[in-house]
Amino acid sequence: MKDFNSVSLDENIENEYIGLGTEDVIEAPGYTPQEAELMYDNRNLEHKRVLLVNTVVGPGNSVGRLVAGLYETLEQHGYDCLVAYGRGECPENIRSYRIGKDFDVYVHGAMTRLRDKHGFYSTKATKEFIEVIEEFDPDIIHLHNIHGYYLNVKVLFEYIKASGRRIIWTLHDCWSFTGHCSHFEYVGCMKWSTKLGCSKCEQLEEYPKSLGYDNSEENFRLKRELFTGVENMTIVTPSEWLRQRVLMSFLKNYHVVVVPTGIDLDRFRPVDEEMSRDNIIFKLKNALSIRGKKILLGVANPWRERKGLSQFVNLDKVISDKYAIVLLGLDDEQAEKLPESIVTLAKTDSIEELAAIYSMADVYVNLSLEDTFPTTNLEALACGTPVLTYKTGGSPESIDETCGISVEKNSIQGVIAGLDKIELSKGYAFTKEQCVLRAMQYDKNTRFVEYIQEVYEGI
Repeated sequence: MKDFNSVSLDENIENEYIGLGTEDVIEAPGYTPQEAELMYDNRNLEHKRVLLVNTVVGPGNSVGRLVAGLYETLEQHGYDCLVAYGRGECPENIRSYRIGKDFDVYVHGAMTRLRDKHGFYSTKATKEFIEVIEEFDPDIIHLHNIHGYYLNVKVLFEYIKASGRRIIWTLHDCWSFTGHCSHFEYVGCMKWSTKLGCSKCEQLEEYPKSLGYDNSEENFRLKRELFTGVENMTIVTPSEWLRQRVLMSFLKNYHVVVVPTGIDLDRFRPVDEEMSRDNIIFKLKNALSIRGKKILLGVANPWRERKGLSQFVNLDKVISDKYAIVLLGLDDEQAEKLPESIVTLAKTDSIEELAAIYSMADVYVNLSLEDTFPTTNLEALACGTPVLTYKTGGSPESIDETCGISVEKNSIQGVIAGLDKIELSKGYAFTKEQCVLRAMQYDKNTRFVEYIQEVYEGI
């Protein structure tokens, strides 16, 4: 067997016990305490080897952070884990296998642009990966994002069906049940939910981008054929919104469990401003000339129209000058096109700096026009900042009346009314303490244990 510690190629719930609901006395088997303990230990050895699969792993990506955190929690609970990924690098403390090489990713991406068959290349890399699966011999294969130009889903799912292994598939977007796109809310498309399925896709220029060739009808047919009929598969979604979409799709016959995303509350926490050259907030307010302003923060990576960039431009035109809009994650070209009154910051890879920026804001404003369950809302709350969001996808699910407000999409007047309500309510609602209290529901340690109890061991 390969030494998985050294494999690192080029970068780029039903409960086990159910109450019977009867008054009849049922005698317990006559096991000695030692026999009972041995049987319990043997039972818990049944699902101890887990293979996690995702495009990336580790910091820099919300799903990558989730996979890394889940790996660590599983290991702490006695599971033997391996992470397989397709792009970038993996943290050294995680036992991992890189699927394919950068060249494979480039070829897969180029062919997707030419033929619109994302997920149907990387054949050799996927077959080699299957050999690794056989050697590792997992009890559970936990899939996350299997798109991203690194896997052949036909080869993978034909193997999965033949192997009979237990599968958990956590969906972070809608790509698994459409013929092309990963999100469709922006254009309001519902073809994926019909018997005829996808065709004549309106979003060929969106990820996974095609240069004009439309293979959405064939992609949909193949996905429906491949992704249905897996005997032992559970689907997990981070939001009720996505769960409802899955139940409208060809994946509706699977058991679907909602486990919201967790975040690291040790790193995302309130940061106080201090009059010190070493204090990030103090330095930023001075450097950006926003001292004395009420700060409205928007965060995205990357920024696009669907993430609400033009919405912030429209908001900037009508809000009071007591506010300053600060947008984090813009590239130079985007920043140059925005009004001078909007303050722009480049992407940061430092979680400590990001937590300080969230803490600096008076309101975190999420004007995205499509999203599944944005972790930026959770990160802002954890830093003590209330959230104002459009009613987009699962975005409103992370807030309640104590820490946030949701308004109708494209309603700038609704945003202004929400800002007024937050300002007038300060002191008894939308406080730092209430925001942090809400964020505690999404502590990564709690959510990862929930994964184990509700999904790994509960179904």
